[in-house]
Amino acid sequence: MRYKFLPSFVKRRGRITQSQEDNLKLLPNFLIESYEDICREKTNFSKLILEIGFGNGENIISLAQDNPDTLFIGSEVYLAGIGYLIGEIQDLGLVNIRINTGDIRLLIEQVEEPVFDDVLIICPDPWPKARHHKRRLIKADFLELVHPIIKDKGELFISTDWENYAESIEEAITSSSGYGLLTKSSYQDSSLTKFQKRAVEEGRDIYVFPLKKLIK
Repeated sequence: MRYKFLPSFVKRRGRITQSQEDNLKLLPNFLIESYEDICREKTNFSKLILEIGFGNGENIISLAQDNPDTLFIGSEVYLAGIGYLIGEIQDLGLVNIRINTGDIRLLIEQVEEPVFDDVLIICPDPWPKARHHKRRLIKADFLELVHPIIKDKGELFISTDWENYAESIEEAITSSSGYGLLTKSSYQDSSLTKFQKRAVEEGRDIYVFPLKKLIK
């Protein structure tokens, strides 16, 4: 199969519980697959936020609970994580989360205006082996791709728990004219996700890059 973008993820099933499997049957109720879907779903909310790679959904669930007037679109390819999130949406009665399950870059390309107030990318796949660094999501071309869909002065929040990924992210930001570094972000005070906690337990720091979109 030929891909438009070099995959920045491995689409794997992983260990999935029966309840998660059952939850996945409800996925069509939450699915966002096009720009038209975004336009239709956002009409009843005052803000729109995209989280790319939500993992098990801890962050997006917390944010959705605290901000009922905001619509959150979460992107993930990990089926167990998607199934878990749908279960939590059902149990908590959340009505402000939608899900994209493909390569988010394909959806971003469809967006024709700055619709997102903020975009969040928390600890994306680090692809730690040097030969796989080309698969990392956060590069200069991605920063250029996502820039037009963020509202003026909106935030692009990125974090990583791998030092050499942080260095390459910093280089990508430096080469881009579209963002300025914020001194503080509310997102860096969010509760640590499962993957962030694991990083801390293994002795790795969390590097954060709170960026404000600049008008070119």
